[in-house]
Amino acid sequence: MADIYPKAKRSQIMSRVRAQGNLKTELALVKLLRQHSITGWRRHPKLFGNPDFVFREHRLAIFVDGCFWHGCPKHASQPATNRAFWEKKLLRNKDRDRLVTRTLRKGGWHVLRIWQHELTAKGGARCILRVRMALGRSSTDSIAPASAKAVK
Repeated sequence: MADIYPKAKRSQIMSRVRAQGNLKTELALVKLLRQHSITGWRRHPKLFGNPDFVFREHRLAIFVDGCFWHGCPKHASQPATNRAFWEKKLLRNKDRDRLVTRTLRKGGWHVLRIWQHELTAKGGARCILRVRMALGRSSTDSIAPASAKAVK
């Protein structure tokens, strides 16, 4: 179906569309953190770069990065149309991610970036292990969900 608006008008309309967040991926991480009894985190605190999760006591900032928007080496794809625009935009996203990470680290924060695809059932255990290691917990701690632990 052909667009009913001229190119300039469509561009103006689309420029007004704002992101609605990565709620689905964030909720997947919330579910994993709760399953593994990891507490002490807050969502969307006032901190440079707007991390998705923060453990203030441990000075750990966690970002959940979408594979498309942040250029995942495994899953990133390039749109077929308007290629120059998308290459520039996605490159700016990567540059901003590096700036945010560098700035937070200079401020004494540990930064953990989790790819969207790591939140699957298959990658969840590795993701939880990375979070625990970042929190300074022993990597030998059980990574089984709390509900799977034996009840005494």
